[in-house]
Amino acid sequence: MNICVFLSAADLDDRYTRPARAFAELLGKGGHTLVWGGSDVGLMKVVADGVEEAGGRLVGVSVDFLAAKARPVAEPHEMVVTRDLAERKAVLLERADAVVIMVGGTGTLDEATEILELKKHGHTTKPVVLLNTEGFYDGLKTQFRRMEDEGFLPVPLTDLVFFAEEPVGALAYLEESMGTR
Repeated sequence: MNICVFLSAADLDDRYTRPARAFAELLGKGGHTLVWGGSDVGLMKVVADGVEEAGGRLVGVSVDFLAAKARPVAEPHEMVVTRDLAERKAVLLERADAVVIMVGGTGTLDEATEILELKKHGHTTKPVVLLNTEGFYDGLKTQFRRMEDEGFLPVPLTDLVFFAEEPVGALAYLEESMGTR
């Protein structure tokens, strides 16, 4: 399975890097491919390193203005460089069978809301998991529930996103959703 992971490129505390590394190792050991933003810094590097070391394949999708931070890759891995962020998001989603949203900033939130909007309108059926490491997305989860309760979502929240508290639960949900488990 090609699993797109939206996440931060920032250097983060161990409480975020440890679960990200655990998820990456599960992904790699499961024979899955990581589709990610291509950066070789911060949490993106932690996840790419973990997947590669565990035997998984990497497909990076960087953008021109960040190409200097892109991870150098060789076969069987792949790196795509796009013109802008919009094209990058499109390529990331095109190359993915499923999406995991990890901790991140505004870029991650932008990517997350785009895939959820596409699902809401029936433009994709790809499973989406929000990995709520250390309760990072508790506030967003509350907001999504309010949107659902007050009629802002035309489909049930559970049809849009699965909230996982642990890496193993995130991957198990994806494998079950995709019939690979």
